[in-house]
Amino acid sequence: MASIKDVARLAGVSDKTVSRVVNREPNVRPETIERVEVAIQQLGYVPNHAARLVRSRRSRILGILTDLVSVTPYSSDIVRGAQDWAHQNGYTVIVINTNGNTANEKAAWRTFQEHSIEGVLYVTMYHRIVDLKAAELPLPTIMVNCKSNADPELMSITPDDCNGARELTDYVLARGHRRLGYIRLNPVLFGAQERYRAFQDVVVEAGIDPKDLTIKIGMSGAVGQEVDHSFQVAQKMLIQENPPTAIICGNDEIALQAYMAALTLGRKIPDDVSIVGYDDFKTVSRALKPALTTAALPYYDLGYQACVNLVSKIDGQPPPLAQVKLPCPLVVRQSVRALDETVQL
Repeated sequence: MASIKDVARLAGVSDKTVSRVVNREPNVRPETIERVEVAIQQLGYVPNHAARLVRSRRSRILGILTDLVSVTPYSSDIVRGAQDWAHQNGYTVIVINTNGNTANEKAAWRTFQEHSIEGVLYVTMYHRIVDLKAAELPLPTIMVNCKSNADPELMSITPDDCNGARELTDYVLARGHRRLGYIRLNPVLFGAQERYRAFQDVVVEAGIDPKDLTIKIGMSGAVGQEVDHSFQVAQKMLIQENPPTAIICGNDEIALQAYMAALTLGRKIPDDVSIVGYDDFKTVSRALKPALTTAALPYYDLGYQACVNLVSKIDGQPPPLAQVKLPCPLVVRQSVRALDETVQL
């Protein structure tokens, strides 16, 4: 098995330089890094992380504890963002998926402690409230895509669903739409509440007549076990007298069902009805024809920025804000049309 001395000899550098490259320490010249990395590849050198832990008392390993994130395609970008940051900064990431099971979660915390994990990203698939207290957690922790109702000082990083929904609703109104449908995401989710509250605020500020609003729940039930009513809800909206000219959906999955409902009724999008979603789940939003206008959840940035904040916290330099919100930018595609003066509102 190749040693650090073998790598140093082949690369023409000192043992210490190899160590600095392996640990991604600053102020190493790019050409030196390249020589060392080539030597590592040629020799198949594997750093001894156990020895490094003894020397530095730092494992440089972070844990990611998720409910369903790591097995859910559109939210796994949180994990990808965290892994990219770790790779760029000389850290390793261990991911444990609990399926939302309390016993699995307890076992995950024990595993993290046994492997000298320095800190943990506690990640949920949905933007929601959880019951955690910093004093009860065995390791430095940052909550990702969730926040605590038991300890508001427990650091979190979440999407700014409120401003994302405001911008999306403003966009629909700016296209001339005044008769609106709104199909809600599961109301038990905090993110769903934020989106709906923002929609309500915008339509009130715009002076929209409540009689011109049709608001229904599209998903309901326990988290992860929701019942989806959105197809039937959208159909009923579209066959009512004076149907909405635009339907705002709680997420892209609901928007997909609204598309299907419109098409089964022979309605064209956006000619007969405009539809918008939320999340920018690209498998849906880009695949739909016409492509879906939506607000993008910053999943990758949540994972990446959470690592930045977690390591700062571990190093004794926590960010100034306990609650960090990342923007959900508007993504304009072809599913909304501007109403002209001949359209009766």
